[in-house]
Amino acid sequence: MKHKIAVISCSLNKSSRSRILAQQAAESLSSLQAEVEFIDLQKFELPFCDGGSAYGDSNVIHLTKRITEMDAVLLAVPIYNYYANAAAKNLIELTGKAWEDKVVGFLAAAGGHSSYMSTMSLANQLMLDFRCLVVPRFVYATGSDFGPGADGGESIIDDKIASRVDELAETTFKLAGSLNISGKQ
Repeated sequence: MKHKIAVISCSLNKSSRSRILAQQAAESLSSLQAEVEFIDLQKFELPFCDGGSAYGDSNVIHLTKRITEMDAVLLAVPIYNYYANAAAKNLIELTGKAWEDKVVGFLAAAGGHSSYMSTMSLANQLMLDFRCLVVPRFVYATGSDFGPGADGGESIIDDKIASRVDELAETTFKLAGSLNISGKQ
């Protein structure tokens, strides 16, 4: 059985570095024979969570279904003001129970080293509200970890960061396969 793993790029910035991390994670998971679903929030106009009518939005319904079907999720987030971007939190609030009993990992891109613990509030929310198993190995990259790539765009130029992305993908893959915290067969 293939493990279904979503990689969600939460950045709304066209030149996103967290998306670069997400793309490498998706490639690493594919090489492990995972069934990878790459979800780019730039392609989904989501309403702000209002605790009511927003849940009926067609994009919210679509993403809720896609996340529900996954065994694991890797969230790629940009860090703004010492916190994962608001789009990531809004996604979790809108899709709520779809996150129950998932293995979840984080890839973060930030401007500097001071926000290293910035994903912890999302991790706590996912653990406490939805009983997610948060992968303790996460990726935190800064601007100096990126540079010109072969295709003319930016890419990961720090081998340690590239290796950490691969390690996160492998750990997530293994956990998705060995844990059955949702009781799915």
